[in-house]
Amino acid sequence: MDATRLTDELSSHSQLELFHVAEAAAAGYKSIICDRPNGEAAGQPSFAAIAAEAKKHGLQARYVPVVPGKVTHADVAAFREAFDELPKPILGYCASGKRTTTLAKAAGLIGVSTSTHDVRNNVVSLAHGIVIVGGGAGGIAVAASLLARATDLDIAIIEPDDVHYYQPGWTMVGAGIFTPEETRRSMTSVMPSGVTWIKVAVATFDPDGRSVTLEDGRTITYEKLVVAPGLKLDWDAIEGLSETLGQNGVTSNYRYDLAPYTWKLVEALKGGSALFTQPPMPIKCAGAPQKAMYLSCDTWRSEGVLKAIDVEFLNAGPVLFGVADYVPPLMEYVKAYGIGLSFGCNLIRVDGAAKTAWFKKTSSDGSSEIVERKFDMLHVVPPQKAPDFVRSSPLAGDTGWIDVDQATLRHKRYPDIYSLGDVMSAPNAKTAAAARKQAPVVAENILLDMGRTKKGADFTYDGYGSCPLTVERGKVVLAEFAYGGRRVPSFPKWLIDDLKPSRLAWQLKAKALPALYWQAMLKGRELLAKPHRS
Repeated sequence: MDATRLTDELSSHSQLELFHVAEAAAAGYKSIICDRPNGEAAGQPSFAAIAAEAKKHGLQARYVPVVPGKVTHADVAAFREAFDELPKPILGYCASGKRTTTLAKAAGLIGVSTSTHDVRNNVVSLAHGIVIVGGGAGGIAVAASLLARATDLDIAIIEPDDVHYYQPGWTMVGAGIFTPEETRRSMTSVMPSGVTWIKVAVATFDPDGRSVTLEDGRTITYEKLVVAPGLKLDWDAIEGLSETLGQNGVTSNYRYDLAPYTWKLVEALKGGSALFTQPPMPIKCAGAPQKAMYLSCDTWRSEGVLKAIDVEFLNAGPVLFGVADYVPPLMEYVKAYGIGLSFGCNLIRVDGAAKTAWFKKTSSDGSSEIVERKFDMLHVVPPQKAPDFVRSSPLAGDTGWIDVDQATLRHKRYPDIYSLGDVMSAPNAKTAAAARKQAPVVAENILLDMGRTKKGADFTYDGYGSCPLTVERGKVVLAEFAYGGRRVPSFPKWLIDDLKPSRLAWQLKAKALPALYWQAMLKGRELLAKPHRS
């Protein structure tokens, strides 16, 4: 039968059917261990059925069910106990054989030099060839890109959340165009086949020991590490904000649960003051704060109430948009909507009940003052920074982000570590489009390091980022740029002129990009993202 030999006494197999039991007996196996919970998949034979069939053929059977990504100390101990007590050789099975292999490693039955289970101290140490921290856009995409190139890689993704979000869609939720549910899927559904999902948060990194410690005390060792946990939205950095979010007219499209409230406020507002804020850079999707503003204004204009609403964009930075070429077409909409621009204004305090916000306004000469604004609607973008466990780690640079070479995305001090997405230090825009371009670069360079691909120069990332600026319902200014603010449009000017609002670019934003994300980027299909060598 087609089983994977782990040791002379233990092999692993994917889900057994009843006919496999007879094959196992004919192959000389004396026992079977089931590591898959009953009812995990439709049509899956129950353990009782497998055990009954095993008895007919003179085999013993033991049930040690493990939930994917949730291997506990008790699971490892139960597996080891079953292994010690059952007649050998043993055939273990689960959905793919991965869980049996993981348990065997943790129990010290295989890979003893790198995977041990110390029952006395109740410590589990697991080993994987490539460990990826983060199951967001960057983490899933790089795992898929790796497996598209080499299906036999041993990859583990460390991700505590059950849900994966398409965050670029939240701007559209806040404008009543998408439903919230369109922007979320279960983590199970996006996890690449063959990857081990470790559903626990990371506590610390030990790059010298090539290991990661989890919050449950387990240690994961690796040959290559990819760090992609995203960034931290620091809501508490603004006094009074956390207490009033989701009520009193205070909202944000930067949270799944709040984007619908944005649309509710936009629909209800018929007059008064609407404030839109932007904190100091870097932030996730630098165009998102004004996307929310433009779409809100477009709705108010279509309802004939825009002139009754005082709209103001309060930006902590000095310019409307960081790539100067795109400022003129955006300014046309600022003027058309009658938006007031206030630069150097950083939100520091909110009193939701009093409908009042305070900003620290810094002038070009460095002087500052506190300015007060009343509001009926306040769309807030919080300050953003690297997650705490990253900022306190030896992987962080001076600014707290993962310290990488901006071309290769390899860590500057630890060559076995890579990073991509929002958490790393390269001076690119933090967007999903950037992660889509970065993932193949990281995948290729890891395989190059491992000697799995043809030797040559490193693959490099040029700083690509994209920001489809939704200036009105049905039109987008498709900003695409690389390091240094260099424009890098993907389409010929006759098809989509990136300096003009375009209906085709809207269709790209509303229809094509979500499909590209779910069906290509997270599946290792690199449409318009093939990497290049330096």
